[in-house]
Amino acid sequence: MNIHVDKTVAIIPAAGSGTRMESDQAKQFLDLDGLPLLVVTLKPFQSCPEVDAIVLVVPSADVDLCRKEIVEAFGLDKVVKVVPGGKRRQDSVRLGLEATDGAYELVLIHDGVRPMIGEELIKKVVNETRSHRAVITGLPVKETIKEVGNHQMILKTLDRQGVWLVQTPQAFRYEDILAAHQEALRRDWEEASDDSLLMEKFGIPVKMVAGQEENIKVTTPLDLQVARFLLDRT
Repeated sequence: MNIHVDKTVAIIPAAGSGTRMESDQAKQFLDLDGLPLLVVTLKPFQSCPEVDAIVLVVPSADVDLCRKEIVEAFGLDKVVKVVPGGKRRQDSVRLGLEATDGAYELVLIHDGVRPMIGEELIKKVVNETRSHRAVITGLPVKETIKEVGNHQMILKTLDRQGVWLVQTPQAFRYEDILAAHQEALRRDWEEASDDSLLMEKFGIPVKMVAGQEENIKVTTPLDLQVARFLLDRT
């Protein structure tokens, strides 16, 4: 395996169908102030000097379209591969990891539908990996947290002290995250919407760093409106 020390690749899973968006078009391709949402997501990774390459994971039917209308059309030359995703997010991430052929020591994983990611946050996460094998971003919970049971009846109130909402990007050593995803496949683990969960299962300590409130995940039509508002402010 040819590992380039300190080389970093960003895996961008964007293979979801976006059923909650109530649109015929996948949410990663929706217009965000004149640009495809996915292009807005990719631009900070393209411009960040700490990122050496990008692997984009998209629906199999959209691979050629993404190469021509996303990567080539917008000059995203750090995108070294566009690969088809899988049924679940964790399948798409694993396929993206395998597509790197082990050429990068550090892996950043970032949701393709978090377009408001700032370059400074990317740099902060990469810098934290100098002393931690796994680093994720998030925000401390502000609201009261309830555990709800059948028929939406409250079971108990949870202590929000120390509870964080998880975001991306998340950063891992390549060998760690690849092994964890391959083990998840072998053992048929339930879907992991958060890659750091696999690190926890492997017993690898995970460092949390403060994310950005603007770093929202676009899932619903309201999220898209919020993203447009935030983008207009920048």
